[in-house]
Amino acid sequence: MQRIFEFFIGLVFGLGLILSGMSDPSKVLGFLDLTGLWDPSLAFVMGGAILVGLVAFALARKRTTTFLGGALKLPTSNDIDKRLVIGSLTFGVGWGLAGYCPGPALVSLGSGQSKALIFVVAMLAGMAIYEIAQGKTSRSR
Repeated sequence: MQRIFEFFIGLVFGLGLILSGMSDPSKVLGFLDLTGLWDPSLAFVMGGAILVGLVAFALARKRTTTFLGGALKLPTSNDIDKRLVIGSLTFGVGWGLAGYCPGPALVSLGSGQSKALIFVVAMLAGMAIYEIAQGKTSRSR
């Protein structure tokens, strides 16, 4: 049953990205182009996502289990450390260069965009490099 819910949640997310135009990297790059033809539409999508997130987290804080009965594990750390800053900067640079972040890239890949394939392959390679690096650091401790 959980996989069915996961599928439908992913489907709604993907449809939202398509309807909002956020699976099109030119929309993202237009938002980041402050000196050219700036496109503010991404700000409205982000604002809507933040609003939904605030409501969802407010409701989640009052619960101990997920809607499907699993343990609810919310983040507890508020620390801004070196890893968070470097990771955020790396994500932002990649987003600005490609116009994709992981969700929209997967949606675009599903619609057959070749640029999305290149991004997804690079993203998977980056994830593999991270896992290899983490394995080496955790073994050396």
